[in-house]
Formats: sequence, C-alpha cells, structure tokens
Amino acid sequence: MTQASMTFARPKAVILAFGLGVLAGCETEAPAVEAPEPGVLEATRNGPDGAAPGSCWGRTVSPAVVEQVREQVQVSPAEVSVDGTITKLPVFRNEVREQIVTPRRDNWFETPCPEVMTPAFVETLQRALAVRGFYAGPVTGQMDAATRAAVLQLQSSEGLPSGVLSLATARQLGLVAVELVAE
Repeated sequence: MTQASMTFARPKAVILAFGLGVLAGCETEAPAVEAPEPGVLEATRNGPDGAAPGSCWGRTVSPAVVEQVREQVQVSPAEVSVDGTITKLPVFRNEVREQIVTPRRDNWFETPCPEVMTPAFVETLQRALAVRGFYAGPVTGQMDAATRAAVLQLQSSEGLPSGVLSLATARQLGLVAVELVAE
C-alpha cells in the first residue's frame, strides 16, 4: 500500500472515535423551559388596582383574539356620462387586515400568601389533591411540578387555568378558613 492509499484507507472506527471526542468536548445548552402558564408562577403581593393591603394575588393572561378581516376597497370610482350611462366600471381591490376582536386581559385571583405556603400546608394540599384523584406523587411538602400540574388540573375544571393555588380552591379543599359574612 502506498502512503496516499493509507491516508484514505483509515478505519472508520478512528474517524468515528475522533468525531465522538469532538462531540464530547462540546457543551450543549439545556433546552429553555417554558412557563406552564402565561401568568405568574407564585403568589405575589402586587395585585390588581384596589387590592386589599396584605393580600396576595396570582394572575393568568387571556391573550387577545385577532381575526383577519377581508374587505373590498374602491380604488377608482365609476365614470358616468352626462346621460347617466356608465362608461367605466369602478375598480376595487381586496384588502386583508387584522382586527382585535377581544383585547388581552389580565385575570387576577386571590391566593394564599407565601408565608402560608409552608411545607406542612403543601403536604396537606398534596393529600387533599390525592384524595380527589388529581395527585399521585409522593407527599413531599414541596410545591413541585407534579403538585402544580394537579392544582392546574383541578382549577381548570373549575374555570381557572392556573397552577398557582387560588384562595377559592384552598377554601374549597378545606385548607384555608372560609370568611364568615356578618348578617
């Protein structure tokens, strides 16, 4: 074998090993994790205007609904002779434009404040969700992804698509005292 033929006859294993070595040295970025909802992930004291002092809030965002509207726009008018006969028809063109049918809206809901969300509270939440068939994970006391998913599933069935526990849901589960209304 000549030197030239040896250069091209390298075993594929050597080339493969070199390629794997190069790839092993590459750093890859972790894929970006999207937020599970377009609103906040945790309760915040920054609620809507007029919120009671000391109250905590969560928020989901209803995106704007945009439609494409098609319409004909007159480019040039019809030409009409003195005796009233049309000598040239009008010219129209079709236009497509976007129109906001429903504007974007922030949907605020009251939540238990962060100091209430202790590990013991979250354990109780996990047990309450498990009893109702929404949570099958271990009782950890951590507001983890599985717990948020269970809260999201429960609240979505009630019309609130959020993984942030609402005060109304906490009351429904018996985790927070129901306010008594004076008669």
